[in-house]
Amino acid sequence: MPEENIEKNNRVIDYVDLMFVGAVAFFLIASVGAFSLIRGHKNNETSSATTENINEIAIQTPFEALELEARSVFVWDINNKKELYSKNADAPLPLASLTKIMTALTAYELTSESTVLTIEKEYLLQEGDTGLLSNEKWSIKNLLDLTLLSSSNDGAFAVASAIGAATALNTDTPESTPRESFIHSMDKRATALGFSSLHFNNETGLDIGIVEAGGYGSAKDIAKLLEYTLLHAPHLLEATKYDLLPITSLNEITHYVKNTNALVAHVPGLIASKTGYSELAGGNLVVAFDAGLGRPIIISVLGSSYEGRFVDMEKLISATMKTLR
Repeated sequence: MPEENIEKNNRVIDYVDLMFVGAVAFFLIASVGAFSLIRGHKNNETSSATTENINEIAIQTPFEALELEARSVFVWDINNKKELYSKNADAPLPLASLTKIMTALTAYELTSESTVLTIEKEYLLQEGDTGLLSNEKWSIKNLLDLTLLSSSNDGAFAVASAIGAATALNTDTPESTPRESFIHSMDKRATALGFSSLHFNNETGLDIGIVEAGGYGSAKDIAKLLEYTLLHAPHLLEATKYDLLPITSLNEITHYVKNTNALVAHVPGLIASKTGYSELAGGNLVVAFDAGLGRPIIISVLGSSYEGRFVDMEKLISATMKTLR
């Protein structure tokens, strides 16, 4: 082969080699650039997502982070007339012994401080024994203290029966017994106060059967009922802030009454409280406490479990304190 053809062929080969190397280099550079662009885009997405997550966490309130057993919750700032938190707060649910708040308020409004009640033997047939004695005489104030503090079914039944008879409440419903008329008055009073969810079948809150509860109401209305009672009859619930209280009947018999609220010693600035529990209701609890200097708060919990109501309440109190800081 001629020398010039060899040289020419060599130049062609060199050119082809150069083109190949250039193509490879371009591919590598383009690949690196594309990878960097993709990685940068992913990093931007990750950074953006992380920022969004941080923002979500930042705006989440102390209440929203809670895991609660309760079916219904209401947290109410009394002075500012402000709802701090709610969960199904308008749903009517079984009240169990929270019913006794209305029993006590109705009794208070229908009697005077000088009213004396005598415990009849048939009053003591209710579920549970809180130490009341047949023929024992009580001032209305002390009997209500014992009833609310120990959640006494005998005490609530005695109040409804005796006051119903003493005040002749059955004049508007002549077919009713005095006790039934008292319960009817509880309903009428709740309606007059604007608590449309509250309805009472008895004065104790005890379940009537496997499908019918003794009383119904929403977490919001029971909180507002407690507020009304504290504003208009503050002494009525005063006993419920103590863990153990000696209460004496007119027979000079002293009863040492234990609070059914296991959180009494753990609620800061406790003003009042009431527990409730039944098969239909589950665990209920309502408390009023001072979250600061003159900052009363009411929290109601409905439809939790026996122990869960106390756990739920502790969580809600903690969240309230964080919110108000």
